[in-house]
Amino acid sequence: MPLAVTITGTRTTDHRELTWFNDVFATYLGAFADDEAHFYVGGAVGIDSLSLLWLAGNAKSTITVVAPGTVAQQPSDARQAISRCRNRIADVVELGADELHTPAYHARNRWMADHSDMVIGFPLEGPETPSGTWQTLNYASQKGKPRLIVPV
Repeated sequence: MPLAVTITGTRTTDHRELTWFNDVFATYLGAFADDEAHFYVGGAVGIDSLSLLWLAGNAKSTITVVAPGTVAQQPSDARQAISRCRNRIADVVELGADELHTPAYHARNRWMADHSDMVIGFPLEGPETPSGTWQTLNYASQKGKPRLIVPV
């Protein structure tokens, strides 16, 4: 049975070089990125867009992008990443939230975790915070799903 994996992570990524993220993704996503794996990636900036670009260019896995509202509501950088990877994206799920506030992102994160066997999270280094990344990781834990936490 194919492994379904949710990727969650910080939107703040300008503190590291892109090559650093490529190396981290090669190690921690690459370990699961075979022909049969299915990745669920949020449609936002930061880890969402960077992991989408990495998966599209380096893995044969199936990719689903999940937006809390619509892709058109996402920031320009995120829309561009989705557009660049469109030929590698199997599905785009738009959950239809009217306003993109914390509850909409948390609902998107729960949806992805509910459809996955495990969650890989890339939170900012430091103590646990009330971020969406940690909310998703903790939700997966409550559901008894494995979590891989890679601080960035």
